[in-house]
Amino acid sequence: MQETRQNKIARLLQKELSLIFQNQTRAMHGVMVSVTRTKISPDLSICTAYLSIFPSEKGEEILQNIQRNDKSIRYELGTRVRNQLRIIPELRFFIDDSLDYIEHIDELLKK
Repeated sequence: MQETRQNKIARLLQKELSLIFQNQTRAMHGVMVSVTRTKISPDLSICTAYLSIFPSEKGEEILQNIQRNDKSIRYELGTRVRNQLRIIPELRFFIDDSLDYIEHIDELLKK
């Protein structure tokens, strides 16, 4: 039962985080940040979000910028989901490089 609740909350947080990043990156032309996956701890206190950043060359720089502003992102997330969640989880962000890995494998297979 707890796992079902974790999955529902993880999907809710993924949707809301993707909308937040979509609004924030709209001003930066040529940059796209999408939330590929979110996982939430069993006590619902920590949310781990995996981000796919395009272009991947700017990935580390954008991730550091996001980590510096995680308090404001958490606040905005809290204003969006305050009716669904009692406690807003702490956010942790990581780069999801699975698309780059798939692209690299495709290039190797074409050779």
